[in-house]
Amino acid sequence: MAAILPSSVERLVAELAKLPGLGPRSAQRLAFHVMKAPPERAHALAEALVEVKDKLRPCSECFGFAEEELCPICADPRRDMTVLCAVEEPSAIIPIERTNEFRGRYHVLGGALSPIDGIDPEDLRLDELLERIARHGVTELVIATNPTMQGEATALFLADMVRDRVRVTRLASGLPVGADLEHADELTLGRALLGRRPI
Repeated sequence: MAAILPSSVERLVAELAKLPGLGPRSAQRLAFHVMKAPPERAHALAEALVEVKDKLRPCSECFGFAEEELCPICADPRRDMTVLCAVEEPSAIIPIERTNEFRGRYHVLGGALSPIDGIDPEDLRLDELLERIARHGVTELVIATNPTMQGEATALFLADMVRDRVRVTRLASGLPVGADLEHADELTLGRALLGRRPI
């Protein structure tokens, strides 16, 4: 079958389709949007992609996103270095920061335990976590791994690993605001019951 689109457009669609959450049709829509946009907008997008790949590196302290040696959070002297929040990936820091409730610092583990996928404790940044706990006199480790089987296994492993050194807490989970009880699954409802608190 003959090609319908020019090869440059086909390549753009193919590259966009590799992004998470984008299927071929969404990638094609984005490609058409880029093609219709003024050249300066397309060039600005291309430059932003190149810049982020050239400048971004892991923070030397928490392994989050950074352009300098330290990320903005680790470089902020107002942040409490005695409270650490362990997350699986740097992207998990963003929603926690949006709450404006956490004033400590973060530690990016680099994934979650998953023996079936070949991710064992030595594949995570656990030695670096222990070193930071000792160096900064950390008093509390907030575990904010994802509420998946792998995230739960990682949380339990972390808790067992550091329980004798620091206070260990876990993000509460349960019913979202505005949810109806009859639509909640058993696991979510069970967690909400276990995490109940006085009002």
